[in-house]
Formats: sequence, structure tokens, C-alpha cells
Amino acid sequence: MTTTRTICTALLALCAAGAYTLASAKLPAPSPEAAAKAAEAAAKTAWAGKVDNYKLCLSQDKVAAYYRKTTPSAKPAASAPACADPGPFAYTPPPPKPAEATGSPAATGPAPGTPTPAAASASASKS
Repeated sequence: MTTTRTICTALLALCAAGAYTLASAKLPAPSPEAAAKAAEAAAKTAWAGKVDNYKLCLSQDKVAAYYRKTTPSAKPAASAPACADPGPFAYTPPPPKPAEATGSPAATGPAPGTPTPAAASASASKS
């Protein structure tokens, strides 16, 4: 009975270690299309939050107006900013990065300490 329990415990530990290994695997960087799609989804989610806040503001104003109308002892409304309508959803993707900003070796120039062709010809003409 104890050997069965020991085997079960060892098997459970092995399964847990395997699950941890799979869960801690690093995913590759998303493609530019996937990154653009994620950015658009984030913008749409932010806009939906603004629409929800606008609708909440309208309903609160409606409830407050009804309360002031039906309650004679209600104090007048304090000055509060009007509800701001977020308007229709509009997403403009950011412009693509130019070649200089990508950090490619061709765009950044030679490595420090590497003579350039102009410097090499200048040192050859001095001798």
C-alpha cells in the first residue's frame, strides 16, 4: 500500500513539473498584423468604456432630475460637468516605422572602432 502511494505521489510530482514547464514556455513575438489587430482591439475596448461611462452619466442625470422633481425638499443641483458623448468609433493605425528606427545594422552604420572607407583612404594618403 505504501509503494502504491509513493508511486502515485511521484507520478503526481512529475505531472506537476511537466505542467510547470509547459506553462513557463516563452511565446514568440507577435507578427506585425497581430500587433496591429491587438492595438485596434484595445482602442475599441477603451471606446466602449467611454460609451458605458456616457450612458451611466445620462442615467444618473435622469434619476437626479426625477428625484428633484418628486422631492420638494431636495436641494438644487450642484454645477457638474455635462456628459461628454464619445462619438462613433474611429481608429487610425499608427504609421509604420521608418527603416532608420528599426535598428538594423545597415541603418545604424558601422560598429564603433571599425574604420570607414573614407578614414581608411585618409590614413593611407598620410603615409
